[in-house]
Amino acid sequence: MTHQINRSADVLVIGAGMAGLSAAAALQKAARKPLIIDKGRGVGGRMATRRIGEATFDHGAQFVTARDPRFEQVLMNACKAGAAVEWCRGFNARSDGHVRWRGKPGMSSLGKHLAVGLEIVHEKQVTALHLMDEQWSVSMADGEMWSADAIILTAPVPQSLVLLEAGGVVLEQPLQDRLGTIEYERCLAVMAVLNGPSRLPAPGGLAPTRGPIAWIADNQMKGISSGPAITLQATDDFSVAHWDHDRDETARRLLAAAEEWIGTSIKSFQIHGWRYSKPKQTDPLQCALVSGAPPLVLAGDAFAGPRVEGAALSGWAAAAEVMKFGGVA
Repeated sequence: MTHQINRSADVLVIGAGMAGLSAAAALQKAARKPLIIDKGRGVGGRMATRRIGEATFDHGAQFVTARDPRFEQVLMNACKAGAAVEWCRGFNARSDGHVRWRGKPGMSSLGKHLAVGLEIVHEKQVTALHLMDEQWSVSMADGEMWSADAIILTAPVPQSLVLLEAGGVVLEQPLQDRLGTIEYERCLAVMAVLNGPSRLPAPGGLAPTRGPIAWIADNQMKGISSGPAITLQATDDFSVAHWDHDRDETARRLLAAAEEWIGTSIKSFQIHGWRYSKPKQTDPLQCALVSGAPPLVLAGDAFAGPRVEGAALSGWAAAAEVMKFGGVA
C-alpha cells in the first residue's frame, strides 16, 4: 500500500518547546535543514503566557536558571535582544546567588525569541511514525503524510511512545524498559485577576510547604502584568486527585487555600491543566537514540533534567546524534 507524501523534510523536529527549538537551531547552524511542527498555535511549550483582559500571567514555567555556560549564553543573548530579564536571585530574605530569568514581558517571549529564523508549521498533530523505504513517514491527524530523513521527537515520553507504537516501531527491550518507567507530574494552574495588590512578599514568588498549592506568583510584582494578577500551581497529588473534577470548582478550592496570600477580592479567573508538567524521573542520558538508519532521537526535559535548561541541553544532544549520521547539507 502506497501513501501520497504531502511534504518532505531533511530533519523533522516534532514539538516547538525548548528542546525542539534548541535542536532545530543547532541543526540549522550546522547547515542542516530542520523543519519544526507543533500541534499548537504558538511556540515555547510550557514557557507559556496568557492574557485575561488587561492582566498577564505566566502559567507554565515560572522562570529559567542556567548552570551550563552554553545555556547561560543563550539567556544572555535573549537579554540583549530584550526577550529576557533577571527576575531575582532567591525567594526569601536571603539571596542564594542563582539568577532566576524570566521572559520579557512574559515567559512565552523567550520561546518566540528562540524561534526567530526557524521554519515552523503550527497546528499539525502527529498521530504515528512509520519506517518506510529508509525514511521516516509521519501520519498527521488531518490525513496528510510527511516524510523525513531524520526525526527528533520532543513530546513527553508517554506521548512519544504512543506515536512509535501506532506506527509499528518496536524499541529494543532495554530502551523500552528505560523509557517506560518515566512518569510526569500533573499541574492544575489557576490564573486570577485581583481587585487589589496581593500579600505576597517580594519578589513575588512563593512555594508553600503545606497544603494543595506548590507555587504562587504575583505577576504584577514579577513585572509582566500591568494589573494585580496571581498564578497558583497545585501540587501533583492535588492535581491528580481533582483532574477530572469540575474545573471551576477546583479553581475556587485552590483560591480559597491561597486566601492568606491573596488578601483581596477576585475579579475573574481561569484554570489550565498541564498533564505533563514535570518528569518524576529522568533518563540517565541526555537523549534517546531509537534508530540510526534513518535517525530517530527522543529529547526533552525527561533526559537532561526537569528544567527548561535540561530541555535545551537535551535538544542540543539530540541534534548532535542526528548529525553523526550525515544527511542533506
